[in-house]
Amino acid sequence: MTEQQEASEDAVMTRIGQAVILLHAGDREEARNRLGEIWTEIGEDGDSLHRCTLAHYMADAQDDPADELAWDLRALTAADGLGPGLRDGLPAQHESHPAVRVFYPSLHLNLAADYVKLQRPEAARLHLARARAATGVLSDDGYGNGVRAAIARLERRLAAEPGGGPRPFPEQHP
Repeated sequence: MTEQQEASEDAVMTRIGQAVILLHAGDREEARNRLGEIWTEIGEDGDSLHRCTLAHYMADAQDDPADELAWDLRALTAADGLGPGLRDGLPAQHESHPAVRVFYPSLHLNLAADYVKLQRPEAARLHLARARAATGVLSDDGYGNGVRAAIARLERRLAAEPGGGPRPFPEQHP
């Protein structure tokens, strides 16, 4: 990779980061606009890490839960493109981009939360189980502990739903 290509890629991540700052500051519309511009530039076939990162934050900038789900699905698809041998949204043992493994708990957690908003608890449970199954790659730090705590909160919420009583998640059946 040439220095110019590396600088260009760093510029994309910088621009995504700037849009995320706007998002966290509460300017969802401007963040959406900027992320949308970047998405148009990098396209559906652009760098997988850029697409994953951008789609993840674009989901957070959505007002409609169905739009949020669509962007979270794009983020998962892009993450799957970061390494060979990924199946069912879970990382394989041997992949070329090991950093991608830390994305999966959060990506599946986001999908689970989307499905809860859309009143699809079984789909939520499926992705929550995948999030839980992928937590082994998380460090014992603020990020990892935060993701694990969010998974636990959503598990409790789903268990408390009417008719949602304690039962195994789909991937825990023998």
